[in-house]
Amino acid sequence: MASRREDTPMIEAERLSKFYGSFAAVRDVSFKVHRGEVVAFLGPNGAGKSTTMKLLTGYLAPSEGVGRIAGHHMMNDRIAGSQRLGYLPENGPLYPDMTPYSLLEFFADARGMSPAKQRDRIDAVIDLCHLASVIYKPIAKLSKGYRQRVGMAQTLLHEPDVLIMDEPTAGLDPNQIGQVRETIHRLGAEKTILLSTHILQEVEAMATRVILINEGRLIVDAPVSDFVGNGKSLDSEFRRLTGRSAAVA
Repeated sequence: MASRREDTPMIEAERLSKFYGSFAAVRDVSFKVHRGEVVAFLGPNGAGKSTTMKLLTGYLAPSEGVGRIAGHHMMNDRIAGSQRLGYLPENGPLYPDMTPYSLLEFFADARGMSPAKQRDRIDAVIDLCHLASVIYKPIAKLSKGYRQRVGMAQTLLHEPDVLIMDEPTAGLDPNQIGQVRETIHRLGAEKTILLSTHILQEVEAMATRVILINEGRLIVDAPVSDFVGNGKSLDSEFRRLTGRSAAVA
């Protein structure tokens, strides 16, 4: 009998394409991510990473193909899919006049959480994202790193099964990056995580698999171990496969 891992991909791109006139931002991209996987989504600037993530989350409508979250078609069944999904876009919008606590209360109300559930979940994500020291400060006064952590707390608030994160360590200092890595490791034991990053060293620390796209097309889907060892490095393989500097990954 097939396992649940084989039966139900938690993230599925099925021949996704997005066209803007004659320009193909994403063309015919297909892959699956299963429960318990942490997958790094890589590519040069302009390769189509953020567009693909937006197609998967239902934020953008595909020109062709289907994005699914936990089996839910994200165009036809977006509300049900969104209940299973936590999405952290790069530089995600926050309300600068709110405090992190009031922002989390706002989103908890929007998701229909009971008062007791709100308190439990807000306390949990404050602890998980190390926000206690700034929880009552206006978001406008916070550093970029702390704003990123507020965005992550909001993403985790409703205990989603699937996390899609676009540059989750952007703007963080080395200590904060270490905390995010630790958090992703813990979450990856039971959740499904797809994350993009431009820091290739983070991939070996956080992911077990790499999906690499270039010029809107998927070119590699392989374990991280395929990119390292025997004289190879992720940095050198990235440059070889994309023909560009890994500094713009």
